[in-house]
Amino acid sequence: MICVGAISLGCAKNLVDTEVMLGLLGAAGYAITSDPGSADVLVINTCAFITPAQRESIAAILEAARYREEGRLKALVVAGCLAQRHGRALLQEMPEIDALVGTGRVGEVVAAVTGALAGEKPVLLGPPGMLSGMAPRLLTTPAHLAYIKIAEGCSNRCSFCIIPQLRGPYRSRCREEILAEARSLSAQGVKEVVLVAQDTTKWGLDLYGRPELPALLREVARLEGIRWVRLLYAYPTGISDELLGVMAEEEKVCNYLDIPLQHVSPRLLRAMKRPVVDVPGLVRRVRAAVPGVTLRTTFIVGFPGETAADFALLAATVRECGFDRVGIFPYFREEGTEAAALPEQVPWKEKRERLRQLRALAREISLQRNREKVGREFLVLVEGRKGRRFYGRSEADAPEVDGKVYFTAREALAPGTFVRVRVSRAQPYDLIGEMTGIPEVP
Repeated sequence: MICVGAISLGCAKNLVDTEVMLGLLGAAGYAITSDPGSADVLVINTCAFITPAQRESIAAILEAARYREEGRLKALVVAGCLAQRHGRALLQEMPEIDALVGTGRVGEVVAAVTGALAGEKPVLLGPPGMLSGMAPRLLTTPAHLAYIKIAEGCSNRCSFCIIPQLRGPYRSRCREEILAEARSLSAQGVKEVVLVAQDTTKWGLDLYGRPELPALLREVARLEGIRWVRLLYAYPTGISDELLGVMAEEEKVCNYLDIPLQHVSPRLLRAMKRPVVDVPGLVRRVRAAVPGVTLRTTFIVGFPGETAADFALLAATVRECGFDRVGIFPYFREEGTEAAALPEQVPWKEKRERLRQLRALAREISLQRNREKVGREFLVLVEGRKGRRFYGRSEADAPEVDGKVYFTAREALAPGTFVRVRVSRAQPYDLIGEMTGIPEVP
C-alpha cells in the first residue's frame, strides 16, 4: 500500500486544508503516516504570505527531496499558497517537485498524487481558494483541539498583503455546514474548537446580508461536548456590541479576542488601506464589555514612510493599552502588492531596531500582566507533561501562538482533561502553578 505523509506550513487556515487533503487521500485508499521519512508520497502544503514564509516553504521542499535520495520517496507534491503564487515557474526552478496543487484545487489532491506516481507531473492550478465543505478530514491537532475554517479568502485589499491574490475574495461557509462540522468534531472527542478565517467578524455578510458571527458563536457554544469556543482574527471595525455581548454571556466562548491592528498612525493606516481606529477607545470598550478579556494583536514596524514619530506613537499606544499578547513583524516588500511600489522604504537596520524595541516593550507588559495572575486560580486544558510538571493552556492562551501554564499535580492527567490551577509564579509568557481540587472531564 502507498503511504502518504504531509507537512503543513503557515497558519491554522492552511492546516485545515492539509487535514482535508489527508482525509481525501485516506478515503481513496492511501495509508497515512505522520513520519515524513517513511512516506512514499509527501504533500507539502506551503505558505507564501511573506518572504520568510516563502523561504521556509522552499527549504521544506528541498529537505523533503532528500528523502528521495534515501530511496523511499516516490513523489513530492507541493500544494497551497507557494504553488498558487508561482505556478509552473516553481516546477522550472525546482525539478524535485512532481505535482502542483493550487489553493483552489485542494479537493483534487488524490488526482495529483495518482498522476505524480504515474510520472505525469500534474499541475492543478486555477482560481484561488476553496471552501473545505464537508470533505473527509483527518485531524492532525491533539485529539481535544480542532480548527474550523468558517470562511475563505479576503476582500479587504490591504496594500501590503498578497492574500487576496492567493485565496480569492471573501466567501463564507454556510451556517448548517459549520454546525455539522462542529458536531462531528465534538463526537470525535474535541473539547476546544477555534473558529478561523481571514476576517472572522465578516462571516455571513455575503450569505445573509449582514455579519452573523454572534449568532454562530451562540450556536456552536451550545453544542453538547464542546467546552471552549475560541475566536481568532477579528477585524477591528467588525467588533460589534452584539459580538462582545455574546462573549460576555456565553460561558463556553473564551474571553479572548485577537484583533490584528497592524499600526496606530492614521497616516500609515491609510497608506496600508486599513481602517483608522481609535485603538485606546476600542480597547476600553472591549474591556468594559467583557471583564477579564485577554487581548492579542499584531503590528507591522518599518512600513514605507514610517517615521520616528509614527513609531513613538505606536510604542506609546502599546504601553497605554497594555495588550496581553502582541505579535510584531517587520514589513516585507512583497512583489505584487501596492506597498512594494511606495517611496520612503525604511532601511532594514532601522526596521530591526524598531522590532527589537517594540518586542522588548511587549515582553515587559506581558510579564506585568502575568504577575497580576499570581495567587489566582484558572481553568486549564491539559496538553501534556514535561519532566515533573504537566502543561496546558488557560482560556487566555490560544494554541501555538501564546504561552502555557505549567503545574504540578498529585495524579496522572490525560490530555484533554480540564483542571483548576493556582498560579504561584509568572514568567514573561508562561505561568507556573499547582493543581487544586479534582480534574474535570466535561
